[in-house]
Amino acid sequence: MSEGWTLTLTPADAFLAPADIPMDAEAVTAPVPGTVAQALEALGRYDRLQPHTLNNLDAWYRLTLVSEHIGPAILRFHGLATIVEIFVNGQLTAHSTSMFEAIDVPVELTGADELALCFRALALRLEKTGPRARWRPQMMNSQGLRLIRTTALGHMPGWCPEIHAIGPWRGVGLITKSLFEIVSLQTELGPQNTGLIRMIARVGDGSSGIRISCNGVSAPLEPRHDGLFEGCLELRDIEPWWPATHGHPALYPLELQLDDQIYPLGKTGFRRFEIDEGADTKGFGLKVNGQAVFCRGAVWTNADIVRLPGERRDYEPWLRLAAQAGMNMIRIGGTMTYETQEFFALCDELGLMVWQDMMLANFDYPAKDDAFLAHIETELTQLLQATNLSPSLAVLCGGSEMYQQGAMLGLSDAFWKGPLTEDVLPGHVRRLRPDIVYVPNSPFGGAQPFFVDTQVGHYYGVGAYCRPLEDARRADVRFAGECLAFSNVPQQQTLEKHLPAKPVHDLRWKARVPRDRGASWDFEDIRDHYVKLLYGIDPATIRRENADRYLNLSRAAIAEVMEATFAEWRRVGSSCRGALVWTLQDLLPGAGWGVIDSTGEPKSAWYGLKRAFRPQQINLLDEGTNGLNVHIINESGQDVDIEVDVTCLRDGLQPVVSGKRALTLAARQSQAIAATDLFGAFFDTTYAYRFGPPSHDVTVARLFDRQSGRLVADAFHFPRGRSAAQHASVLKAEVSQDGQCWYLQVDTDRFAQSIHIAVDGFRPSDDWFHMAPGNWRRIELIALSPSQTEKPRGEIRSLGSDQLFRF
Repeated sequence: MSEGWTLTLTPADAFLAPADIPMDAEAVTAPVPGTVAQALEALGRYDRLQPHTLNNLDAWYRLTLVSEHIGPAILRFHGLATIVEIFVNGQLTAHSTSMFEAIDVPVELTGADELALCFRALALRLEKTGPRARWRPQMMNSQGLRLIRTTALGHMPGWCPEIHAIGPWRGVGLITKSLFEIVSLQTELGPQNTGLIRMIARVGDGSSGIRISCNGVSAPLEPRHDGLFEGCLELRDIEPWWPATHGHPALYPLELQLDDQIYPLGKTGFRRFEIDEGADTKGFGLKVNGQAVFCRGAVWTNADIVRLPGERRDYEPWLRLAAQAGMNMIRIGGTMTYETQEFFALCDELGLMVWQDMMLANFDYPAKDDAFLAHIETELTQLLQATNLSPSLAVLCGGSEMYQQGAMLGLSDAFWKGPLTEDVLPGHVRRLRPDIVYVPNSPFGGAQPFFVDTQVGHYYGVGAYCRPLEDARRADVRFAGECLAFSNVPQQQTLEKHLPAKPVHDLRWKARVPRDRGASWDFEDIRDHYVKLLYGIDPATIRRENADRYLNLSRAAIAEVMEATFAEWRRVGSSCRGALVWTLQDLLPGAGWGVIDSTGEPKSAWYGLKRAFRPQQINLLDEGTNGLNVHIINESGQDVDIEVDVTCLRDGLQPVVSGKRALTLAARQSQAIAATDLFGAFFDTTYAYRFGPPSHDVTVARLFDRQSGRLVADAFHFPRGRSAAQHASVLKAEVSQDGQCWYLQVDTDRFAQSIHIAVDGFRPSDDWFHMAPGNWRRIELIALSPSQTEKPRGEIRSLGSDQLFRF
C-alpha cells in the first residue's frame, strides 16, 4: 500500500476527524513509507540544510483503498511516527503512541474504503509532565522525550539537524489471508558444528502437513494445540557463520513446506556468542564460535535523516563501505532508530556483527509505569522476532548513557541501575533470543559506569578530553562502545560541491561542526588540538594563512590518530577487546563525526581505519627505553608464511639500519618482536637514550606474503615526531588497466607522508597513506558510476610539499 497517498498539514488539534478538514485544504502527494519532511522536500518546500519546525502541526495522510477483497482483513502498520489516530471510513478505529511498534488493525473492507492517519503535533505532547525525573540530560532539547516512544534524532542540538520524524516511516500492508505465522524461531551452533533450528508456527485451517528444510535437510513440525506446530531440524557438519575479519559468513536458505507449496523464509547462519571477561574477569569482549574476536567498527546513525529509509538499496552503500574498511561490528545506538530486516540481512551477508541498543538514552525513564513497560516489551519482542534468522545480531544493550548520566550527577547506583535494564530486558532476551549477548547499558561496569578500565566504556581520552596518544594504553580500555569522536573533514571534492565555504569563521562551516550542548568548545577544536600535537603547527595561524593546507593537515591528523590508537588496542598484551568509532556516517555535508560523509564518500578517517583494521597487520609500538616493538597479527583461520622487514631511514631516503625475518604465523595468533632482534644489535630506534644527534627520522616496517611477495601491511614510527619526517618528495603516478579495473602505480624518491590521491569520478582503494621509497604501490581506482569509462585523470600530493603531481 505505497501508492495514492496524500498529505495535508493542519494546525495542531484543529480537526478531530477527516471529515472536519475543509474541502479546499491543500493535499499533496506523499510517499509511503516516508516522512512529512520527505514529501515536502520533494516539492521543494523543505530544506534539510535549514530545516523548519514540523512537529507543531498535525499531518493527515489519506488514501482511497480500492480492493477486490470484501470482508474482514488486517491493516498492518510497520511503523508510525508518533502519536497517531487511525480512521477507517471516517471512524476512529485505532491509535498508536510508539514510533517503534508495528500494529495490526482489524477492518471490514467494502471494496472502496477511506483510510486516514492523523499524526498529531508532537510539540504539544512533549510539554506534558510525567513522573518526576531524577536527572535531566543536557543534550536533549525536550525533557518530554522520556515519556514518548520516539527517536531522539532531531531533538539533539549540536548533534544532528532538527529534522523531526513524522509520518508512516515504515510500510503499510493489507493482509486478507494468513497461511502461516512464525511464532518462534531459534538457531544454535552445537558441538561438532551441528546446526539446530527450533521452530513454532501457527498454521491456518485445512493444512495436512508442514515441514522445515535447510541445506537439503528437512524435518516435520508436529501439531500441538490451537493451530500451533513445533519441531527441530538438525544439520550436521555445517560451516559456521563468522564475522568477515575472521572467516566466512556462511548462510543457508531456510524454507517452509506447507502441503505442496514451498515458502522461502530467508537465509540464516549458525554461530555461538559468549562474553569474554579476560583473565581478571574485569573485561568485556566477544568469543565467536569459541574464538576471541577483536571487535572494531562504528556507530550507525541513519541512511538518510529526512527519509529514514529501510530498504536494502538505502543501507547497502554504507554497510559495504563498513565491510571494505575491515569493520566487523556496527552499533545502532539508543539515540537513533531501529532498522529493518533488510539491514540485518545485509550484515549477515557482509559478516558484520550488530550491537543493538534499545531506543533508550540518557533519560531517567518512568520504569515503574505499566504502560511504558508494555511499550518496551512490545518493541523488543518485535525486534527480536524480526531478526530471528540473523546470525549478525550479537549484542542487545539496554540503552545508551542512562547509567552514566545518573552517576555523573553524583547519584548512587540505586537511582540509575534498576529492574528495567537489570531484570526485565534480559528476561525477554533469554526467552526470545538466548543465542545473543545482553549488556545492561553502554557504558557500564567499574567503580563508575563511565570508567573505561572495566567492561564497557565510552572512551574519549584521545578525542574530546585532549589526552595524548599514549592515553589509549594508559586508560586500560577494555571495550569502547563509543570512541574517537572528531570533526572529520570530508574530501575536497565533497566540500566544493556541497559546502563551498572556507573554515575561517564561516557560519555555514561552523553550523556543520558537531558540539556538545552547553560546552565552550566544539569538535573542530578537538581536531585542532591533535593537528598541533602531531605536527607542531598552530591551527589558527595556518587556517588564516593557508586554508587548503589547514584542511589537509586536519585530514592527515585524524587518519594518524585512528591508526595509532587502534595499534595500541590491538597490540600483544592489550586488554582491549573492541572499540567502535563515533560515528559511521554524517547526516549532512560538512565536517561531522562520520568517517563517511553524507554523500557516501569515505573521509581520511575511513582510510586510516581501513589500515588499522587489517586482519593481517603489522604495527610499531614505542616502548621508550625498551626500544621499538614490532607487533604482527594474523586473525585468519589459516597459518600464514610471512616476512617482516624493518628499516630506519635518514632524511627519508638513506637506510641506517635494517633487518628482516621470515616466519610462519599460526591462525589467530599475534606476536611481538623487538626491532633490535631483527637488526642483530642495539640501535636506538625510539631515540630514547639520545647519545648524540638522531640518526634517523622514520622507521618503516613491512609485512610481506612470502609466497606471492605481496605487501600485506606496513607501519611507521617517527622518533622525532611527524613534522621532522615531512620531505618534499617527488611522486610518480602512472595509470594502468587490468581487465575492467583501473589502477594507479605510485612511487616516491624518498619517504612521503600522508599521500593524497584526487581523481574525478573515482575513489582510490587507499588514501592518506605513508610510503617509503623502493617499492611501487598499486592502488585500485574504483569507478563511482557504471558510466565512468574514460581513463582516470587526477593529481597526487604528499603532506611534505605543496607540489602537485598530475596523471
